[in-house]
Amino acid sequence: MKSMTGYGRGESSAADAKVVVELKSVNRKQPELVVMLPPDWETLESRIRDFVARVVSRGRCEIRVSLDVPEGESTGNRINRAAVQAYTREWSEVAAELGLSGAAAQVSLELLARCPGVMQVQTRVVDPEAAWPGTSAALAAALESMDSMRRREGEALERDLEGRLGQIRSALDRVRALAPDVVIRYRQQLAQRLQAAGLEGVTIADERILRELVVFADRSDISEEIARIDSHFQQYEDCRKSQEAVGRKLDFLAQEFHREINTIGSKANDARIAVEVVLMKTELERFREQVQNIE
Repeated sequence: MKSMTGYGRGESSAADAKVVVELKSVNRKQPELVVMLPPDWETLESRIRDFVARVVSRGRCEIRVSLDVPEGESTGNRINRAAVQAYTREWSEVAAELGLSGAAAQVSLELLARCPGVMQVQTRVVDPEAAWPGTSAALAAALESMDSMRRREGEALERDLEGRLGQIRSALDRVRALAPDVVIRYRQQLAQRLQAAGLEGVTIADERILRELVVFADRSDISEEIARIDSHFQQYEDCRKSQEAVGRKLDFLAQEFHREINTIGSKANDARIAVEVVLMKTELERFREQVQNIE
């Protein structure tokens, strides 16, 4: 099992630059890949998506690819003249609104140089195709790192799920032991009511009473539900041993557990079994919460 939450980072040399890939995944029912690339690298997006999709099948994963061009390999600074003109115009309008004139209304080059977007660094363009081998290597390293973290988280989740199911299994064993007594207890209660009512000629052996007992026994029989829950335990074991993503299967399995436990509660008609049903529902709710974190 793997958690949907993880982080990984990888880097590699590519086209005389360093490519850094960062991956961050969080919980989400549907798969979602968000790719952030350097300018003019859009041609690599589909390849990166396919690369990551082989490992990530559930959850939201952010893929950030950045370039670190060696210092000294920039092509110099460029002044954004359009930005300069816009800032100058805006400052002049502000000065006019405030009634400033002379030196107080002058816009200095020093002020303009500090304005965002005026000075632009021209960096060397790195061809994405030439950089793909290094990019894929960095991506593979980041995926391995993230997947390792997701597996560790998954192991912790698996231990928690095992504990929840252990509690449910123990409660079910107690229900299994109590089930045969339900009809016996009902028969005893019926006999006591007949005796208390003082009805002449009516005993527990009366045909109508026996039919009532048969109907009650059939209506309160929970053997099928117990058998199906046992089957669900085995299905969980199959999921636990699987190397594939099992989050969706476990989510569905939790719903099936809930269906059978609910039916036991409505059919058993016994206070002692009702206590065990409440315990099973409580543990199952915690089980379902944790399953939402599994890929």
